[in-house]
Amino acid sequence: MPAQDTPLHFQDAGQLARAIRERKIRSRALTLHFLDRIERGGALAAYSVVTAERALAQADAADRLLDAGICLGPLHGVPVAMKDSIQWAGTLATGGSQTRAEVVSAQTAAATQRLTAQGMVILGKTRMTEFAFGLSGQNPTQGTARNPWDASTARAPGGSSSGSGVAVAAGLAPLALGGDTGGSVRAPAALNGVVGYKPSSGLISRAGCLPLSDTLDVLGPITRTVADARLLTQLLAGPDVDDPATLGLPADRFTALRDAQTRKPGAVAVLAPQAWPAPLTDEALQAWHEAQGRLAQAGYTPTAWHPPASLSFARMADDNSVVLAYEAFRYYGALADDPAQPLWDVVRARIAAGGRITQASYEAALRRRHADMANFAQAMRGVDALLMPACDQAAQELDPQDTRHAGLGKLLRPANFLGAAAIALPAGLDADGMPCAVQLLSPAGGDAALLDCAAALESVLSPVANRPDLSAWGL
Repeated sequence: MPAQDTPLHFQDAGQLARAIRERKIRSRALTLHFLDRIERGGALAAYSVVTAERALAQADAADRLLDAGICLGPLHGVPVAMKDSIQWAGTLATGGSQTRAEVVSAQTAAATQRLTAQGMVILGKTRMTEFAFGLSGQNPTQGTARNPWDASTARAPGGSSSGSGVAVAAGLAPLALGGDTGGSVRAPAALNGVVGYKPSSGLISRAGCLPLSDTLDVLGPITRTVADARLLTQLLAGPDVDDPATLGLPADRFTALRDAQTRKPGAVAVLAPQAWPAPLTDEALQAWHEAQGRLAQAGYTPTAWHPPASLSFARMADDNSVVLAYEAFRYYGALADDPAQPLWDVVRARIAAGGRITQASYEAALRRRHADMANFAQAMRGVDALLMPACDQAAQELDPQDTRHAGLGKLLRPANFLGAAAIALPAGLDADGMPCAVQLLSPAGGDAALLDCAAALESVLSPVANRPDLSAWGL
């Protein structure tokens, strides 16, 4: 095994990959290590399906290829988890809904194909909010993943990629793939104290994934470090004829991910507090100010960024909800309208609300989106990334009507509406010892610069690698 002070299950994916290439550990041994933790940590309910037999077969194949001198990619042999909405032929793909409880995928998503083609080992499918429609991560019909930072109270794990966030935070996977339509990668990352990256729209193919909104759906990684997020994105990014959204991006948007650059402090600005789309609790505001203090001590003194009058972050959050709900109803409205279908009543109401949105309102929101994207790119000239809060509060106890974490959406959805690159970064703990986070945004296509900035700031924002106490979970 690698001679590291950090436990194997908390090492970065890049470290694990090097250890495999250098024959310090076999992929099979590493995979067994994570499968054992998944079994012992079953109370966390991070996984909906554990594909142990397939994972071990993939690990054995990765080891045999290395023995023959063949390495398929920079994460060859490294285990990964993926959200239940990402299909893999022959496995269940419920989308977090009991309406699909027995549905076995007949196709494999493009992202799954790329993971396996790079020699990675898929541990299983992770739990999610029903049809990805919610940011707290609650799912009372299939089971809610537990936020590992509090074993006594069922706090929000963040959604909709809830299990992916929990799996990485609890050391049940070194990295995971989720989906982000209104914050669904960044919310679980923020509430679990890990990194969550939403690439620009079109960077990663969504072909073969269960949809929520064709306009807004994006796949993105949840990892321990920015470097791992960048690495996994490199492996997945590229044009795909089965996802037209990937065909309109210039080639350099993909290739720029390969080479990290050193960014100067002036490359980052801070969204002025009066432009925040939601207020922060006193505890979250204190964590925000402490993070600003750490940046100042490190020589980063970002200037306040005031958006032009046309760019209301609160309005963009609302418009994102209009587009999301309207398009989601086209997929799942028939289920919501059928009282016999076993939908969670909260999700049923959210889907049904989309049916009351007029086509005129929807099309007006899309027109505003195109204007907002152009205005944001223009206003951000000379600035690589915009810093703002990722959550208005740390994870709170779940509530039956799922309203307690509404502020998450207000802060996270604007990036989706802008098609922007966005990343959530850990930024300390609140008074209860729960993770807090900030996020960086860059205009659509600015992924390389965003990741450069995030890499420069991550150790400043969170100088100590905070991890949950997992003893109560049997880990």
